[in-house]
Amino acid sequence: MASRKPELRLSVQHAVRHQASPQRPQVWRWLRAAQAGPATVSVRFVDVEEGRTLNRDYRHKDYATNVLSFVYDSEPMVGFALPAVGSALPAVGSALPAVGSALPAVVGDLVICVPVVLREAQEQGKAVEAHFAHLIVHGMLHLQGYDHETGARDARRMEAREREILDGLGYPDPYQ
Repeated sequence: MASRKPELRLSVQHAVRHQASPQRPQVWRWLRAAQAGPATVSVRFVDVEEGRTLNRDYRHKDYATNVLSFVYDSEPMVGFALPAVGSALPAVGSALPAVGSALPAVVGDLVICVPVVLREAQEQGKAVEAHFAHLIVHGMLHLQGYDHETGARDARRMEAREREILDGLGYPDPYQ
C-alpha cells in the first residue's frame, strides 16, 4: 500500500506579478516535495520594497533578500486513529481513539522577492524556474526546522536535502 502524503494547505499571493512568477500548481509541487508532515503554508511573491521592509523589520537587515521564512506554529497536532477500511465506524458522538503519537505540524509563511530571484538567476546563469523551485524548497525546509546559519554541519545537511529534493523534481544542483 502506497503511503499517503501529509495534508498541505496552501495559499499563494502575488503582491507583484511577473510572467516568470510561479503559479499555484508549481508552488504546490515544490512544497509537497519538501514536505515532511502536515503543513499550512502561505507563499507571497513581493517586490523589492516589501521584501526589504520585511527583512529589515524581522531580521534587522536593510536589503531585500530572495526568500524569508516565518514559522508561526510548530507544535504537534494530535493524531487520531481512524477505523480501518471496512470496519464499523464509531457511534455518533463518540470520540475517536487517540493514536498516542503526535504528527508534526508546520504553519508558516514564505515570502519570495521576485526581482531579487530574477536578478540572481541571471547573475548565476540559472533557469528562473529552477531558482524559484530551489528557494521554495529552501524556505519549506526552514519552516520544518532546517537551518544553514547555525553551523557548517547544519548547512551541509540542509544543502544535501535540497539537492535530493530538487534532483527528484528534475532540477540541477543549485549549488553548482
